[in-house]
Order: sequence, then C-alpha cells, then structure tokens
Amino acid sequence: MKMENNKRYEAGINVMEELFSQEVRTGMEEIKKISPDFWNILVSFGFGDLYARETLSLAQREIVTLTSLITQGAFGQLKVHLQAALDNGLSKNEIIEIIIHCAGYVGFPKAVQAMSIAGEVFKENE
Repeated sequence: MKMENNKRYEAGINVMEELFSQEVRTGMEEIKKISPDFWNILVSFGFGDLYARETLSLAQREIVTLTSLITQGAFGQLKVHLQAALDNGLSKNEIIEIIIHCAGYVGFPKAVQAMSIAGEVFKENE
C-alpha cells in the first residue's frame, strides 16, 4: 500500500510541475508546513489521482477546474489555474468564453440536475 501511495504522490508532484511555476509551487508548499497530512492528500489525490489520469488533457482538465472554481466562487485559487490553463494550451479567448458561459450556470443545483439528465442519456445510449 505504501508503494502505491508513493506512486500517487510522485504522479501528483509531476503534474504540479507541469501545471504550475516554481513560484506557485513554493507558495503551495506552505500548506505542508501547516499540515503535512493535508499536503499529502492534496498532492496524492488532487493531482496524482485526478490530474494524472489519461483520458483528458491538462487543458481539458483546466476547463473543468476553471468552471468549478468560478461556480464555487473559489477565487483564491482561480488565478493560478487561469495561468495553468494558458500554459497548457487554452487561449485567452477560450478562457473568456468559459467565463461568459459560466455566467448562466453558477450554482450547484443546476450542476446536479445536469448530471442527472446526462446519466439518463448515457443509459439510453448503452
């Protein structure tokens, strides 16, 4: 189990190096000083388990992340992810369009409803 955790952590660190500048990563490491356990969870799960998956590109994952952060009003993290989106291939115009599109969809209840409908559609197409 420990080896698996080490692989997850290593994958997370690798993704963080692709997404964020050294300056951003250094700032993020302040979390490690506050709680090494939370840092491990953030790196292993947040970046190792989620971002390191193969199906979506980092640019596509940043579209999801930007949308989620905007929807939640998590503006403290938005800046670094906007930069990561640019660094991973999204254009300024694409980011602007994501933000404009989010204007009509901010709110968790709408996301839940959309997910429910998507689930029904997926079943119909099996």
